[in-house]
Amino acid sequence: MLTVGSTIPAVVLTNQDGDSVDLATLRGTSVLVYFYPKADTPGCTQQACLLRDAKPQLGDAVVLGVSPDPVPRLAKFAAKYDLGFDLLSDPDHAVAEAFGVWQEKKNYGKTYMGIVRSAFLVGPDGKLLNVWYKISPKDTPVKLIEALQA
Repeated sequence: MLTVGSTIPAVVLTNQDGDSVDLATLRGTSVLVYFYPKADTPGCTQQACLLRDAKPQLGDAVVLGVSPDPVPRLAKFAAKYDLGFDLLSDPDHAVAEAFGVWQEKKNYGKTYMGIVRSAFLVGPDGKLLNVWYKISPKDTPVKLIEALQA
């Protein structure tokens, strides 16, 4: 698991438009990288829409959502809710593993591997300013705004 002060792992993934997004090109600005289990499900929709609605309070900070969903599903999700930020496809969950969010989960007695909803605020220097493992959808924008204002 990553901690505050860690340098973030390399992130180059495809967004909802089929374009390659390299986190290294965003150096010089604050970036929220948040991981969510599955596009267009209740908790993930709430989280994405709350981040969309918080955009005016985020200043120049960039928001990137990451899930194992395929690009077409991300495109549909982004368009349906007019999100206005990139959703990145991590189908082999390599980036999720690098961030420590691909973990064993249990639901209704079944054990499986999946995304643990988490968020990471990356500073302009590429180091982690804040780490929120197991964050709730509604707390994501609140914690982000608090961190950016601190």
